[in-house]
Amino acid sequence: MYADPTMVMFGQLLLAAFLGLAIGTERSVVAQQRAGMRTFALVSLGACAFVIGGQAIDLQFLGIVNFDPARIAAGIVQGVGFIGAGLIFMRGDSVHGITTAAGLWVSASIGVLVAFHLYSVAVFTAALTLGIFFGMWYVERMLKRLHDAGNPE
Repeated sequence: MYADPTMVMFGQLLLAAFLGLAIGTERSVVAQQRAGMRTFALVSLGACAFVIGGQAIDLQFLGIVNFDPARIAAGIVQGVGFIGAGLIFMRGDSVHGITTAAGLWVSASIGVLVAFHLYSVAVFTAALTLGIFFGMWYVERMLKRLHDAGNPE
């Protein structure tokens, strides 16, 4: 019994959007960043859709043109890097938005992984990203307290 290829693609798009949404939840709710749930879901979904489209084109024109879906993934890396650069800004002596930009970049990679049928790697990457986002709040606060305790003003 074979699965309908269109339904598989729909499932891939849903998974990519869900994983991006999960990562964006931390940025939106916990970190209170402007790039949140919708942004991360859309980036992951878009990356997945581009690769799925590239794979479909590759199959449709197999032997007619030389097409490499991995080139689409490379373009996604650059394009999302450009979007991420727009999230980074300086305020005084501090830089803001780097973590959100990096998260957006990882979210795009998750979409690409899903599109290439690397589901377990995509889910693990999302879980690891969430662990870093959520877990590092605790570690950073603890390190700051230790630093402040060692350097009284």
